[in-house]
Amino acid sequence: MFLACFGLVHTWFWAHGELIDWPTYQRYGSAIVDQHLVPYRDFNVDYPPGSLPVFVLPAYFGDYASAFQWVMAACGVALVGVLAFVRREAAYYAALAPLLVGSLILSRFDLWPALLLTAALGAFVAGRDSIGWAFLGAAVAAKLWPLVVVPPALLWSVRRGHGRSAFTGLAVAAVAFVPFAVIAPHGVWDMLSSQGSRPLQVESLGGALLTTFGHPTVATTHGSQNLAGHGAFGAALSVVGTMAVIATWIAFARGPATRDRFVRYAAAAVCAFVAFDKVLSPQYLLWLIPLVPLVRGLRGLAAALLLTAACVLTQVWFPQRYFAYAFDFDLAWVVLLRDLVFVALLVVLVTPRPARARPCTT
Repeated sequence: MFLACFGLVHTWFWAHGELIDWPTYQRYGSAIVDQHLVPYRDFNVDYPPGSLPVFVLPAYFGDYASAFQWVMAACGVALVGVLAFVRREAAYYAALAPLLVGSLILSRFDLWPALLLTAALGAFVAGRDSIGWAFLGAAVAAKLWPLVVVPPALLWSVRRGHGRSAFTGLAVAAVAFVPFAVIAPHGVWDMLSSQGSRPLQVESLGGALLTTFGHPTVATTHGSQNLAGHGAFGAALSVVGTMAVIATWIAFARGPATRDRFVRYAAAAVCAFVAFDKVLSPQYLLWLIPLVPLVRGLRGLAAALLLTAACVLTQVWFPQRYFAYAFDFDLAWVVLLRDLVFVALLVVLVTPRPARARPCTT
């Protein structure tokens, strides 16, 4: 199913107006393979060290774009396979990922950290905490956002008497980061600091509010279109997002560490980060697609429907109408509606189940 959908997005309307990221990855891969340069020391890299394998591997083939797509297709197949061992319904949903997100899946590497995090959750719920932490450490090293799942995972392991297994994740992350931190501390720091210093992006919730109800100035920086002069608003949004993520951690800590609650609050933590981050790129959907359908019951069905709605709304304007929105604010209300769907999804994931009324006895 996944490969059929992956092939389908090469055709029809998905084949028009693509916005691609693989040339940036090709530049990194070529610098390492062909020029024998050291990342972070000899040239800047925008992503953590754990992302480098998927940039380097396609560089050994003549057609980088096609090779990169095959690497992502392999990640997608592996992702579906992992989900099949955790919850079969989630595997079917993830198999539709190419249709849900469109052509961006062909040129973004986000399936790689999504695969690693999903494998981590699968190992945790199977009782293999050391393996879970190894995958979680690799996921953080590939792209920093899986950090939001670390506190729930730590609580999960501690309550099961496997708290020491968290050192496995720390060791894996250290293997990825420490060598580059030693030989190129400034390059690694620049990569980390640039992630936190990004301005308010037009697609974020704050950006969509401003473009829908105002006429802000757009500037192209950090490889994206951002709103100039709204640093305070962006900082306030970041505070809200941080509080929302922490709230998911606290909510999980206040209840039992069951399998269903663990995967639900892991998904909620990622959703909170996505919903309120200063940057909300369309590929962030790939972070949630394998996580949300792990939630069971009517709550899970409602969450999956909301995520599907967010995917459909995204394809209304991305990629064909992206620049019309980014510079002329066309369809700004659609972007805002999509972002509000993420907020609704978060509410569905964290809302406590109503307490059952006890029968009255006389």
